[in-house]
Amino acid sequence: MNTASLWWGLLFGSIGLGYFLYGKRQRAPVPLVCGLGLMAFPYFVSNNWALVLIGVGLAAVPYFLRF
Repeated sequence: MNTASLWWGLLFGSIGLGYFLYGKRQRAPVPLVCGLGLMAFPYFVSNNWALVLIGVGLAAVPYFLRF
């Protein structure tokens, strides 16, 4: 664990919290699930490049999948 992974985890966790709250209030499943994923995945990924790629991918999913 290094400083960069902590900062990336904080950033993606914050975005995930926003998605989660939005999905819960609007009863939208895609942002809700992506928010949970963004908050949880930094605990399991230790590589910084993988952390950024997965985080950007999960953050972009609600933009492309609108239900």
